[in-house]
Amino acid sequence: MGIESYERKLTYTVDEALMKMGFGKFQAFVLAYAGMGWISEAMEMMLLSFVGPAVQSLWGLSPNQESLITSVVFAGMLVGAYTWGIVSDNYGRRSGFIITAVVTSVAGLLSAFAPNYYFLIIFRFLVGLGLGGGPVLASWFLEFIPAPNRGFWMVIFSAFWTIGTILEAALAWLVMPRLGWRWLLGLSALPSSLLLLFYSVTPESPRYLCLKGRTAEARHVLEKIARVNGTELPSGNLASDWERELENRSLLSSSSGEDNATPKGMERDEDSTSGAKERKDEASTCEREGSKMGCISAMLMLLSPELIKSTLLLWVVFFGNAFSYYGLVLLTTELNNGQNKCVVNAVQSGKSLDINYADVFITSFAEFPGLLLSAAIVDKLGRKISMSAMFFCCCIFLLPLLFHQPQGLTTGLLFGARICITVTFTVVYIYAPEIYPTSVRTTGVGVGSSMGRIGGMVCPLVAVALVHGCHQTAALILFEVVIFLSGISVLLFPFETKGRELSDSVSNSKLINA
Repeated sequence: MGIESYERKLTYTVDEALMKMGFGKFQAFVLAYAGMGWISEAMEMMLLSFVGPAVQSLWGLSPNQESLITSVVFAGMLVGAYTWGIVSDNYGRRSGFIITAVVTSVAGLLSAFAPNYYFLIIFRFLVGLGLGGGPVLASWFLEFIPAPNRGFWMVIFSAFWTIGTILEAALAWLVMPRLGWRWLLGLSALPSSLLLLFYSVTPESPRYLCLKGRTAEARHVLEKIARVNGTELPSGNLASDWERELENRSLLSSSSGEDNATPKGMERDEDSTSGAKERKDEASTCEREGSKMGCISAMLMLLSPELIKSTLLLWVVFFGNAFSYYGLVLLTTELNNGQNKCVVNAVQSGKSLDINYADVFITSFAEFPGLLLSAAIVDKLGRKISMSAMFFCCCIFLLPLLFHQPQGLTTGLLFGARICITVTFTVVYIYAPEIYPTSVRTTGVGVGSSMGRIGGMVCPLVAVALVHGCHQTAALILFEVVIFLSGISVLLFPFETKGRELSDSVSNSKLINA
């Protein structure tokens, strides 16, 4: 009993190691690398606003053909988010994001040389397929961050998306009038290429390695983090969450068996030995079962009794976030046209191809207040309160727009709503990886992100039709309902993740969140 207790004191988990080492230079490198991937995704998404009208004018496309250029990117992301999540959980985070970087950079470059509309559609679908790997980078970065300030650093990570939108708007402002859309597509593929350039020095997630039973490799990564950060690891041996959980069970069973202990010391030794063997066998069995999962088994785990409530609610929130975010971008341009859009449709359509790049560049800064607000409240108020409060505030900002308002007030109300939805979008990408265990973390976030892509695809089809059909009030009511239901879903999440350690397995996740 004394020896067992002493051995337990000489073990530590990945979370305990990260807590002691803190956030340092090593995590700053990981942040920069993952952030470059987030910049790449933002730029590829933002350029859709510029390429569609240019290609429509050049090739004489119909409105449906132009909208398909955007839709195929979302369709690719829908497939990619789920696919790369499975790959990452089975073969490692590095394997997941290197494939996505290759697909995105190559397809993005080929898009610039597309000879016709159909080739452009194919290449943009492949770009979307690669962009679907964004959640892999988010999960990878998350697994290097100490628990107490995880929310703050994930907000900083989210800021790279805003940087990407600003860079793309500036690039379009400089390139489109002079060189055209092909140059914009080619230059926008550069950030993905930088991921390939520095890939060889990126580390695998120590939490993932530990889950797979590759403890020596995990310890090697942690030692490197300590060396770069100028800190030290805790004393003892690295243990996975499973091993720690089994140790706790052993201690509980040992302490409860003290009163009924047999006088034969030899029998106790034999029981202790056989118990240790059973614990090792159980841990190795768990590692084998979690080592490789197919699509069906991963989905079954996400919909298991322990995770199904969180999973279904998270899908609603991801869908609502994406639907609302792209809807607010749409409303910002449509409502500022007042009632003229319906009355003088011919005049408006004649000007639709003229994009004011300076205005787009300036309005791209609107998300910074949302990021600052996220950083201020996510670790103080928690994930659930932060998201639900901002969803409901967004509803309040949109409510006056059910009636016609002056253009200045309309812009101010939409600006406030955009801040709120930026907060919810930022926080959900913090909360989602935290509620899932390591074994299905990127798969869970990937599937949730896929639901968001569906929201992004549905929003233009529904909301654009309503707004262009002069049913702006109906469109706003639709947004109010979606946003309100998203806020209610957040309140129904089973637990808060602020300050909690990440779990490795479904059963361990259940214990942590009990």
